[in-house]
Amino acid sequence: MDLSNLKPAKGSIRSRKRIARGEGSGAGDTATRGHKGAKSRAGYSRKSGFEGGQMPLARRVPKYGFKNPNRVEYQGINLDVLQKLADSKSLNAIDLAVLVSNGLASKKDLVKILGRGKLTAKLEVTAHAFSAAAAKAIEENGGNVNLI
Repeated sequence: MDLSNLKPAKGSIRSRKRIARGEGSGAGDTATRGHKGAKSRAGYSRKSGFEGGQMPLARRVPKYGFKNPNRVEYQGINLDVLQKLADSKSLNAIDLAVLVSNGLASKKDLVKILGRGKLTAKLEVTAHAFSAAAAKAIEENGGNVNLI
């Protein structure tokens, strides 16, 4: 046996159904599209969200509130997380690259350091933003706060 005489298994390949090729083919007439209606016509395409004339879900459910298009969203990281990271990796400087490599933020995230937990290590922390409590706690331990 070699590549020149390979064949698919018997019965595994079927010829496609040739529709709309006359009455004698058995698939002429309506060409498998059923009878009448928009779906049987050429060029029909249903709009997304269309529910056959029923009031669509997007219009049935009430809308409320306001989404600010200018909102700046930060990835929050607390002091206790920084302390744990500094202890486990024996770090004295934490920046975005360290946070990304340890899975605490992604490259595109804006990072804000928040004040939950105790910080005992002297750290130089670089981030996009700091809460007042976090900045105070870092500086009280002799560390530095650097804004990106």
